[in-house]
Amino acid sequence: MSAPTLSIIVPVLNEAAGIASVLVPLQALRAHNVELIVVDGGSTDNTAALAAPLSDHLVPAPRGRASQMNAGAAVARADRLLFLHADTRLPQDAIAAIRSALDTHAWGRFDVHIDGQHPMLKVVAAMMNLRSRLTGIATGDQAIFVRRTAFDQLGGFADLPLMEDIALSRRLKALGRPACLRQRVTTAGRRWETHGVLRTIVLMWRLRAAYALGADPADLARRYGYAPRES
Repeated sequence: MSAPTLSIIVPVLNEAAGIASVLVPLQALRAHNVELIVVDGGSTDNTAALAAPLSDHLVPAPRGRASQMNAGAAVARADRLLFLHADTRLPQDAIAAIRSALDTHAWGRFDVHIDGQHPMLKVVAAMMNLRSRLTGIATGDQAIFVRRTAFDQLGGFADLPLMEDIALSRRLKALGRPACLRQRVTTAGRRWETHGVLRTIVLMWRLRAAYALGADPADLARRYGYAPRES
């Protein structure tokens, strides 16, 4: 059996209510030499049972996106990796765009569209895309993709409870600037709308500034609303 040309790694936790809507749109890709890996961080609902028949590999891992995505990368067979959050959807031509981008770049990301009713979400997405293009830093919402050789060279994601995507981007920049694709992934705007768009913008600015100044990522995760993982 030939190796897949791309491995998609999806970290999940208690996603039973929506896991089918995440994985069903990806099924057609599996017929075109794309491997789909779901990494479950210890769900207490029916996520794993629902995901198993819709993926090539269902991998258990300690809770936390960094550890889950590293676990998925460890079993991936392709030389190109795509890390896809469970609340993010790919554009129609994503796979061809990724393959083309990784022919000339070590890594990259998509522009993002935030799905929601609040008119400020369009502004937030535009700011995210512009900032990323100027700084060469990507967030997980932008569906980071990378050559396996580059990912392995850097040792994968640092085991951080928050900002693991920022940390990886900074290290990847040492290998070259990212391919900044203008095709847009769509990510859910639930958190923005639930907690308030302006409030969330300010919180994220503060967290990123604190991280840049050396704050403990575990403390930042608690401020963001992530419960710390038990050791």
